[in-house]
Amino acid sequence: MVTFVILVFVVGYLAIALEHPIKINKTASALLTGVICWTLYAVFSGNSIELIGEQLNHHLGQISAILFFLMGAMTIVELVDAYQGFKIITDRINTKDPKKLLWIICIVTFFLSAILDNLTTSIVMVSLIRKLVPNKQMRLFFAGMIVISANAGGAWSPIGDVTTTMLWMGVRFHQGTL
Repeated sequence: MVTFVILVFVVGYLAIALEHPIKINKTASALLTGVICWTLYAVFSGNSIELIGEQLNHHLGQISAILFFLMGAMTIVELVDAYQGFKIITDRINTKDPKKLLWIICIVTFFLSAILDNLTTSIVMVSLIRKLVPNKQMRLFFAGMIVISANAGGAWSPIGDVTTTMLWMGVRFHQGTL
C-alpha cells in the first residue's frame, strides 16, 4: 500500500509541476492525487472506518484553517488596495534603480514579517510590487526575493513565523493551557 501511495503522490506531483505542458489544472491534479491517496489508505490500511474518518477530519480541519486564514489575509490586502492604502508606501519609494528597490523591498519585507506572519507579509509585499515594478519577469524575481525575505524575517522573530505560532498554540491547546 505504501508503495502505491508514494507512486500516486509522485505522479500527482509531476502533474502539478508539468501543468502547462500537459494542460491539466494543478488544482485538479492536487485534488485527484489527494483523493486517490486517501482512498488507497482507506481501502488497504486495515484500520477501522472510525479511525480513518477521524484522521481525515483532522487533516481537512488543518487545511481548512490555512485556507480560511489565507482568505482573510487576502481580503484585508484587497481592501487596503481598494482604498489606496499602498499609495502611502509607493509614494515614499522614489528610486527607479532595480537594485536599490530590491534592497528596500527585501529589508521592509524582512522586518514586516517579524511583526506579521510570513504569508500575510508576502501577500502584502507582492501586492505592493505590482504597483512598483511594471516588468513581469522582474516582478517574478522580486516575488521570489520577497518570499525568501519573509521567511528569513519570520524565522528571526518568534511572533512572525506563523508555523512556529501555530505549533506553539497546538502544543498549548493539547496541554489544556490555552
